[in-house]
Amino acid sequence: QEQLVESGGGLVQPGGSLTLSCVVSGSSLSSRTMDWYRQALGKQRELVARSFAAGSPNYADSVKGRFTISRDNARNTVYLQMNNLKPEDTAVYYCKPRYGTVWGQGTQVTVSS
Repeated sequence: QEQLVESGGGLVQPGGSLTLSCVVSGSSLSSRTMDWYRQALGKQRELVARSFAAGSPNYADSVKGRFTISRDNARNTVYLQMNNLKPEDTAVYYCKPRYGTVWGQGTQVTVSS
């Protein structure tokens, strides 16, 4: 059974950086589109970044130029590098294969001074 484990979240000041990791077990990433989502308190979950098996990634307008999604297929791991973080980036962050049905527990990112 596929499992996803996100990590790397924490408390950071505005303007700071974090790198999130998502390790996938039970399936291979190499041919799959992988997504990072986030859900802020009281808001709907939103897609922030998408990594295709081939081709350029996609980003939500709100994070474009600040976030970078990458992957290491050999390690079955997807990353989200987040720079110049803003208070509005505060949320629980999740990764998921685009057509997958299983969610991990997420990792909390809090941007606050």
